[in-house]
Amino acid sequence: MGFVLYEQKDGYAVVTINRPEALNALNSEVLDELGSVFQGIDLETVRAVILTGAGQKSFVAGADIGEMSTLTVEEGEAFGKRGNDVFRMIETFPVPVIAAVNGFALGGGNELAMSCDIRICSENAVFGQPEVGLGITPGFGGTQRLARIINPGKAKELIYTAANVKAPEALAIGLVNAVYPIDELLPAAEKMAAKIARNAPIAVRACKKAINDGLQVDMDEAIQIEERLFGSCFTTEDQIEGMKAFLEKRKVEGFKNK
Repeated sequence: MGFVLYEQKDGYAVVTINRPEALNALNSEVLDELGSVFQGIDLETVRAVILTGAGQKSFVAGADIGEMSTLTVEEGEAFGKRGNDVFRMIETFPVPVIAAVNGFALGGGNELAMSCDIRICSENAVFGQPEVGLGITPGFGGTQRLARIINPGKAKELIYTAANVKAPEALAIGLVNAVYPIDELLPAAEKMAAKIARNAPIAVRACKKAINDGLQVDMDEAIQIEERLFGSCFTTEDQIEGMKAFLEKRKVEGFKNK
């Protein structure tokens, strides 16, 4: 696949949007390839995923304006669904996904980063939802995820004004977890992914599901979701070995994902 690169390492994978001549902008082909790559990831061996963009200028500069400029109402809605289906797949992907934001993350790029579990960025990163300046709304989940991730009032301000946010402010408002020099960004993401991969993968997947599902319901129902997922871990070999190792004061040599 030319527009989306995939590399599997020890326990984690790196997915790279590879359209640097267009600042990694998202067109229909890129979206389809991205969805296919995630569908093909082997969850038996991959315990975390890093998502980034090619080059040092842009994570994803947005959706392809050239493709969108002539869409009809029906085609616009279909294009929005195309992006939302892929981003929702990433958001609900069983293992954690880390966005390593290496430059511009505007429009669809910011929306793609927000569909990931964790966002870290380079010092030159710029985030924003510029759609109202183009006569449209965010179409790949921006109006929904930004208001959930940061303060709703701040989300409305950024969307209504089409203002950009540089890395320090993105950190201050909670849009990203950390900021790194560009050359240190991917190593930091790989270090985090490797750390996740060393933990019991069934338990990590259960944690992701508990957090994501719990945020959509009230606390009483959320606690019940956690209880069920907590209980499900007690059928696993990893739980038996993890607790046995703790009681024997030794480290687990390697969780088996069973």
